[in-house]
Amino acid sequence: MGPLHQYDYLLAFGFIFSFLDAWNIGANDVANCWATSVSSRSVSYIQAMTLGAILEFAGSVGVGARVADTIRTKVVMIDHYEDNPAMLMLGMVCAITASSIYLSICTRLGMPVSTTHTIMGGVIGMGVATLGADGVIWADLDKGINGGVIQVFLAWIIAPGIAGAFGAIIFTITKYLVMLRNNPVAKGLITVPIYFGITGALCTMLLIWKGGSIDPDFNDAEQAGLIVGVGAAVALVAGVFLVPWMYRVIIKDDWALRWWHIPMGPLLLRRPEPGPQPDGMRGGIKDFYEGHLTKEELNALRAGGAHSVDEEASPNGEKKQLGNEVSSADADSNGLASDAARRAEMYTDEKSPKAGVVGPKPDGSFFTPAVLFWYLKWLFLRGVDQDVLKMQKRRNALTGDLDEIHSHAAHYDNRAEYLYSFLQVLTACVASFAHGANDVANAIGPFATIYEIWRTGAIEGSKAPVPIWILVYGGAAISIGLWTYGYNIMRNLGNRLTLHSPSRGFSMELGSTCTIILATQLKLPVSTTQCITGAIVGVGLCSGTWRSINWRMVAWIYAGWIFTLPIAGTMSGCLTGIIINAPRWGMTN
Repeated sequence: MGPLHQYDYLLAFGFIFSFLDAWNIGANDVANCWATSVSSRSVSYIQAMTLGAILEFAGSVGVGARVADTIRTKVVMIDHYEDNPAMLMLGMVCAITASSIYLSICTRLGMPVSTTHTIMGGVIGMGVATLGADGVIWADLDKGINGGVIQVFLAWIIAPGIAGAFGAIIFTITKYLVMLRNNPVAKGLITVPIYFGITGALCTMLLIWKGGSIDPDFNDAEQAGLIVGVGAAVALVAGVFLVPWMYRVIIKDDWALRWWHIPMGPLLLRRPEPGPQPDGMRGGIKDFYEGHLTKEELNALRAGGAHSVDEEASPNGEKKQLGNEVSSADADSNGLASDAARRAEMYTDEKSPKAGVVGPKPDGSFFTPAVLFWYLKWLFLRGVDQDVLKMQKRRNALTGDLDEIHSHAAHYDNRAEYLYSFLQVLTACVASFAHGANDVANAIGPFATIYEIWRTGAIEGSKAPVPIWILVYGGAAISIGLWTYGYNIMRNLGNRLTLHSPSRGFSMELGSTCTIILATQLKLPVSTTQCITGAIVGVGLCSGTWRSINWRMVAWIYAGWIFTLPIAGTMSGCLTGIIINAPRWGMTN
């Protein structure tokens, strides 16, 4: 059979909604990989978006899965469609449509959900509508817990629980070996090569076992040798080149050093002593706890009459503070003026206009070149102008009293925190690359099925090769989604859950990576969204008390996981059922 041109419209709908689905994966799922890095100030928001977009696209296209299951996650009996492949084509269009619409709503609400479970719900819904409940594989005992729909329910417990345990263990070790010791910077410099080696080895495992089409074709002994070898090499490079650079920046306060001086390695130790840093000159170590007060500082600030979180935006975009103001005399006498000023700078109205890459709208009619160019910049670059850290401080019904929540988390040496910012970026980069190699199939897998049936008019086995142009299409959509709309998830998954810092963020991301590696080897069904959320909660509990976690936000996120599959399934099933049972208007018997 040749192309099914009578169903060109289904191919067109699949083309459009697969892009929307991939766009939402970038905005919702990929943001999870970078939320902790941005929230802890290890990287800026625009740096995270740039790195994430590049790595996701490289993972999707360079080593993305060249083979996608024609039925995502093996939940529908494919052999039932062999006599009517067009029905499967229609069903996959409905599934991807329902998935993309549901993800759009969740992303707008700032609710991180599993994109894998979303498309799985869509496939289940269309399977029930076309085959009935018996056509869905609810549980496949031959495959253990990895077969059938039951894997989704188990993932709600498995993923966050294991990730939370790994994150807590990693952070507890770091906390007692480095952060709470005398002279934590010196202790941290000793452990940096070790941590880099362990991280490099774990990242190698992730790329080998969950890296899409990366298949070195090694036996177990050769894989173990590769993993240990890469880890040792990374540790050696970090010890020779990065540690001397960190020593100069942190111990010697060499504010003039930049990242491109790292390859100089031991030669940096022969640099002359740095002079005083001129005013306004860039360099040095940023304050990772800026805008976050300890319990004592917060109590003193509020005892003076300031209500640092009770702010709201006036209609004209200006800030106003509710409650009593702290007079300058009283604030100075209590040593609180700087704290109050620092806290005030951390708040902004999310809807207030900002002068940035987009800039203010020029005067003129809609069709003038300057106004049209501004709308074009607003469409593609509006996400660049978002200040995620300030958004996270914006109070709403889900945040509660964030100042109170953050005050229960301990503050550690800021210079020691700086040591872990590089490790955090490394883990985020590898996680983003591996995510692009695997989860791009959530969007382009169903579309590959639609395209294959349209092109051949038949279902060619249980698997179909994915053309490279579809991988490019999906990878580009994921990158655009992260770049333009990822801030909606980052603002909720960061400091709104618990206080972030580089040591905490590194533990969160490495704990999530360990969980994905373990789950891959044991064939356990886990979601990257659920892994990072569980790791955040686990580390938050170990860095303070149970009061250092925003349990309202945890409940909101968990509710999104529970509702994902039934809502996406219902939307897909209803859409499919309506179409296949609709009367053929304009036709006579």
